[in-house]
Amino acid sequence: MTAVPRLVVAAPSSGSGKTTVATGLMAAFSERGLTVSPHKVGPDYIDAGYHALAVSGSGPVRRPGRNLDAYMCGPELVGPLFAHGAEGCDLAVVEGVMGLYDGAAGQGELASTAQVAKLLRAPVVLVVDASSQSRSVAALVHGFVGYDPDVRVGGVILNKVGSERHEQLLRDALEECGVQVMGVLRRSDGVATPSRPLGLVPVAERHADALAATRALAEHVRAGCDLEALLALARSAPPLDAPAWDPVAALGGGPGRDERRPVVAVAGGSAFTFSYAEQTELLAAAGADVVSFDPLRDDGLPPRTAALVVGGGFPEVYAPELSANEELRRAVATLAHSGAPVAAECAGLLYLARSLDGRQMCGVLDADARMTDRLTLGYREAVAIGDSSIAEAGTRARGHEFHRTALQPSSGTYPAWGIVRPERRMEGFVRRGVHASYLHTHWAATPEFAARFVERAAAAAERA
Repeated sequence: MTAVPRLVVAAPSSGSGKTTVATGLMAAFSERGLTVSPHKVGPDYIDAGYHALAVSGSGPVRRPGRNLDAYMCGPELVGPLFAHGAEGCDLAVVEGVMGLYDGAAGQGELASTAQVAKLLRAPVVLVVDASSQSRSVAALVHGFVGYDPDVRVGGVILNKVGSERHEQLLRDALEECGVQVMGVLRRSDGVATPSRPLGLVPVAERHADALAATRALAEHVRAGCDLEALLALARSAPPLDAPAWDPVAALGGGPGRDERRPVVAVAGGSAFTFSYAEQTELLAAAGADVVSFDPLRDDGLPPRTAALVVGGGFPEVYAPELSANEELRRAVATLAHSGAPVAAECAGLLYLARSLDGRQMCGVLDADARMTDRLTLGYREAVAIGDSSIAEAGTRARGHEFHRTALQPSSGTYPAWGIVRPERRMEGFVRRGVHASYLHTHWAATPEFAARFVERAAAAAERA
């Protein structure tokens, strides 16, 4: 049983201020001395990075922001993954995705904030952009409160309120429909976070500014919200009957203690910021010594590297620097050509390509990448076409695509995945030990990926 007080921050639609409120609450409660567990509904990596900064500040303890994705991991894992992340915490704050009832397209409530709130038995506070309405706010909130009686909307935070007169009109309207106003936030340009076409600029690219921004959000939320009422609402959540997810248990038990742990290098730094904490936890539980490195700064792979993981991010922003680091590009190519296991997702796929916007990359794959104006976004169902370093042929997985690039060709002689939903196509590359694809996957749903990958890393280390 998990009895951690918890609160879901939701909204009627995207752009209402969920990230502002959720991140500000995480920071404000952390500054009060509470140990806060940060969570994000859906596949978003960037918001989770701001959440981690909000609860850690500049201190030595780093608690990762964790994603709760009922599509990629299945509804049955939402509770256990939440309990794993929130273990030992005083409070958990969960930021929703899109509108409260929006989920995977055409699949009902699946992966919606509402579904996750119900799975967690967590109360919801609704963030409403009130900038262009007054009494109509009552009709809006009334509709969201009554739409699904199993979703408990415990309060409202009014965002972008223009004046005291505007605030009073809004409060009077909501008093009529019986929903408690737990916060009123004035319009403010001082709490804006810079963004670009694919979302907010990640924390790793602006750490000092991002830290200052989270502190400003904490002050903004503290000044406008009733923190005691919000904490009381979080504490009203009943116990959650969900055993905490455990990476060792997910793998069916850990490796022998006397086994030598192969080094799995994981790309990080400003160019490769997208990863789920559970992936490295599974790699370590499977017997790997996980070592991070920064392709923008390091001129070689970590010593004794036997396998490589290159996740998502924004390599197009740093293409000149990545291309200029010739020593590391050669080291990556040498490792890949040796047959060592390499797992690359999205940005990692581009880094392994021959070129990106005309600049030389690692040349592991016979493909060239370029930026486009077209956004590719959405959940995918996929099946492994052949055996690879992470999956056996026929393995089914769910993932997410999120990019504005195109690859020519889009798949190799041996594709990584066959996409079966929402459309049917081949995608990605399998070559020797390399598995490279646009598809972001959550390995908590497929822990066998980590076991298989580390097993091949150990074999590569033996050969070396």
